[in-house]
Amino acid sequence: METLTSPDGTSIAYQVTGTGPPLVLVVGAFCDRNTTADLAALLADAFTVVEYDRRGRGASGDTDPYAPEREVEDLAALLTAVGGAPYVYGHSSGGVLALEAAAAGAPVGALVVYEPPYPAEGDPAGRSDELLEQVRERVAAGDRDGAAAAFLAGAGAPDEVVAMMRSGPGWEHMCELAPTLVHDLTLTNGGLVPVERLSEIAVPTLVLAGGASPPWAERSAAAVVAAVPGARRSVIAGEHHGVAAVAVAPVLREAFRA
Repeated sequence: METLTSPDGTSIAYQVTGTGPPLVLVVGAFCDRNTTADLAALLADAFTVVEYDRRGRGASGDTDPYAPEREVEDLAALLTAVGGAPYVYGHSSGGVLALEAAAAGAPVGALVVYEPPYPAEGDPAGRSDELLEQVRERVAAGDRDGAAAAFLAGAGAPDEVVAMMRSGPGWEHMCELAPTLVHDLTLTNGGLVPVERLSEIAVPTLVLAGGASPPWAERSAAAVVAAVPGARRSVIAGEHHGVAAVAVAPVLREAFRA
């Protein structure tokens, strides 16, 4: 593990494996740098894969107050430390972060994002501002379990699915990461695609959605493609929001021509 210091003084932890052109993986909600281990293993023969803990997660620090601009600075600092213009793959809110970094002029060579969560008005996951307040209140009260459950319910997970996850072996780790759900929800801009900002992206961009995902994912992908100049859209058949590493790895190889 290595660390760098972001412009606001926050320590950001990352790890590097593989050989070839650099590829930075940016995770979404409930995830840290260990989440992408399977994907990194499938890509390490063709890329120098960089996995990192977004601020507030794993071995990285955090600094209040939170602002999306600070996370953009974190990613830009990591890209600079890696050198050149790395490829970037962002999943879910990590896709939003990757888009924002590219729009801000971070040194991105090419970009692939999977289901950045900009749900349309009326979609089950489209009440981002309301959900943000619910999660923030529970985190402030020290109720990480309640914050995680509220996030999942607000994202459209049925009650029985939330109950099943609560009884599963990964729930404790999800609760550990619950405070960073405020970061994820703040990044999504209230569910609205920031068209003006995304129009500043000047690198090849591929926006992915899963064929088995809810309708909001395809609508969000279409909206992002419409905002980013020259962006392309593709669907990975049979996949949902938690896309499998074996399904997305070949797409990344093709997109980044490795």
